[in-house]
Amino acid sequence: MERPELSAAIDAAAEALVGVLDSAVHRHRLAVSPTQLRVLSLLRVRPETNVNGLAELLDVVPSSASRLCDRLEAIGLVRRTVDPRDRREVRLAPTAAAEVLLEEVRCRRHEAVRAVLERMPVRGQQELLGALVAFGQAATTAQSAATRSA
Repeated sequence: MERPELSAAIDAAAEALVGVLDSAVHRHRLAVSPTQLRVLSLLRVRPETNVNGLAELLDVVPSSASRLCDRLEAIGLVRRTVDPRDRREVRLAPTAAAEVLLEEVRCRRHEAVRAVLERMPVRGQQELLGALVAFGQAATTAQSAATRSA
């Protein structure tokens, strides 16, 4: 397969995967929007994040990130804490309820992907696994190289 065809196939597969993941979540009418879910996911893996850092990650202005956090705090999914090293800094963290929600979403998504994989022949699943591992390694290498050159 030529590279442009391969790129188009990956793009189409990524779109299909996003559709599967989104439908797994939207069928259950969560109390949060996709953007709010993304915020919770980002805060889970970056526990020292403040509003400005979150704004950078989301590529929005700080006031928009702050309003997002206000809404999440109001429904008990985010807490603000003062940084003990610098009392002027306020850190954001997902609450226990947010952790439960994120785990529920993860489980729903895994089940949705598993249902699609079960429609594939075993050999196709094995080839996909090998290709995804190789793709992940290549992407990590490319990101590391880009970070070092920046």
